Amino acid sequence: MRFLDLAAKRASIRSYEPTPVPTELVDQVLEAGRLAPSACNRQPWHFLVLTEAESRKRLAEAYSKDWCLNAPVIILVCVETAKAWTRRDGVNYAWVDGAIAMDHMTLCATDLGLGTCWIGAFQNDKLREALQLPQGIEVVAFTPMGFPKEAGAPKNRVPLELIVHRERW
Repeated sequence: MRFLDLAAKRASIRSYEPTPVPTELVDQVLEAGRLAPSACNRQPWHFLVLTEAESRKRLAEAYSKDWCLNAPVIILVCVETAKAWTRRDGVNYAWVDGAIAMDHMTLCATDLGLGTCWIGAFQNDKLREALQLPQGIEVVAFTPMGFPKEAGAPKNRVPLELIVHRERW
């Protein structure tokens, strides 16, 4: 599949079949995240995979949407901020690196026929406690993943001529 076709096909899926996702497919998605670029190749990410019903239920403390918690797989992209590259002005790139890894994974999942939905609207303190995350590890985002029951909404994007600036603003 051409990359632009894949990017156009990726959608936020909020309804999943209860069918388990084969480990081989989950591992391919994780490999796509591992292969993502990172600032100065620091690779500050960790991926937490939840497949057991009890593990997924622990997320309800921080994000209680049933459609998400009922997905057969949930992948959390976490970063180790101390390991990430920091720009001269103090901006830590862990969050950027984690976002790139998440994007690689959601695109790979789409290519494999799986649905995902990027989740960032969680209660961080409750999530940290529920999953017993160690100090220095932060959750960038997570995604439910499974075989989609729906196609997802059509993309509504701003035209290029409204967002592209050439040579000057």
